[in-house]
Amino acid sequence: MRSQTASVVFILITLGLDAMGLGIVVPIVPALVQHLSGLDAGQAAHWTGALIATYAAAQFVAAPVLGGLSDRYGRRPVIILSLAGTAANYLLLAVAPSLAWLFVGRLLAGGTAANVSAANAYIADITPPERRSARFGLVGATFGAGFVFGPALGGLLGAIDLRLPFVVSGVMALANAAYGAAVLPESLPADRRRGFVWRRANPVGSLRTLALDRAVARMALAWCCMWVGLGALQSCFVLSMGLRFGWGPRENGYALAVVGISQAVTQALLVRPVIRWLGERRAAFTGFAISGLAFLIFGLADAGWMIYAAAIVQALGAVAVPSMRALMSAQAGPTRQGEMQGGLSSVEGLTAIVSPVAAGAVFAWAAAAGGADWGGAPFLLGTAAYGCAALALART
Repeated sequence: MRSQTASVVFILITLGLDAMGLGIVVPIVPALVQHLSGLDAGQAAHWTGALIATYAAAQFVAAPVLGGLSDRYGRRPVIILSLAGTAANYLLLAVAPSLAWLFVGRLLAGGTAANVSAANAYIADITPPERRSARFGLVGATFGAGFVFGPALGGLLGAIDLRLPFVVSGVMALANAAYGAAVLPESLPADRRRGFVWRRANPVGSLRTLALDRAVARMALAWCCMWVGLGALQSCFVLSMGLRFGWGPRENGYALAVVGISQAVTQALLVRPVIRWLGERRAAFTGFAISGLAFLIFGLADAGWMIYAAAIVQALGAVAVPSMRALMSAQAGPTRQGEMQGGLSSVEGLTAIVSPVAAGAVFAWAAAAGGADWGGAPFLLGTAAYGCAALALART
């Protein structure tokens, strides 16, 4: 039990540091795109969305392969590999001389982006089904806590030099990889491993596996719709706030830190009682509804304080994420956790290829047509996506 607790703590620390590294660069990438390209905010939205989509495309291809490999060879090597790839990506971004090199870095990061999915498979390996939603809530809380410090630190470091946050992120990821190689035990015993089969591990085969069961397919659709909304937030938040309220890296960093604090509190303190009260399915449905309301506020806000209010509301909807992970994990046997988590990552990746580009196009059109008055249009796309997620889950 002590060894298991230590393993969970290590995974949580790893994800928290990963989130900090990710959060550091969120306020910086749009500004770096504008710096390297010389484009205005509306035009830069296309390239920012394309960078996110490039990462997602690489993740879509690689995630089910790495999930299958983790079912065959164990979680530990996959987690360490993803950490090393993340470190290489950030260090490449620190010296990238052009937009083309930014795309190379995002391809590398997406190709090794099995960290979260492998970590969730690790948690599922060592946790009985009735406790998974609570532990997935801890995963989300830790990720949110890391995201608290990341954006604020990124804003402060970015104000000194746009490249400095990438150096800090790369060093943290590299330290993570070294620490994991030294102390992380394997969670998947040899008798629960299975052979690697390409027809299940390729991205098309992974999605086909999810589609074989109607209930799983509808839950996967809900998961997909949720990531449409999150893709709009990731690709357009910084640009939208800059256009509408004149926010820079510092202000965006603080706002994103509020998102992280609120989500950490929600997932650490509310997930277990809410799921005990409502059950996993109704908790996920409620989370989708609350998130849809939050995105409506994001889209219609005409003052900066309303963005902070929307961030808190959106964080309350974060109860949907661990609930959905627990529901999906329950559909996989003890030998298929990597495949299921890889399939979910494929859904995320496929959605994230389209969503940021679509949201970026909506933002560029809205900025050109209505200026700051229409700058919240991409978030209304998120509202519709969360509505579709709730509908899909209600039909399972």
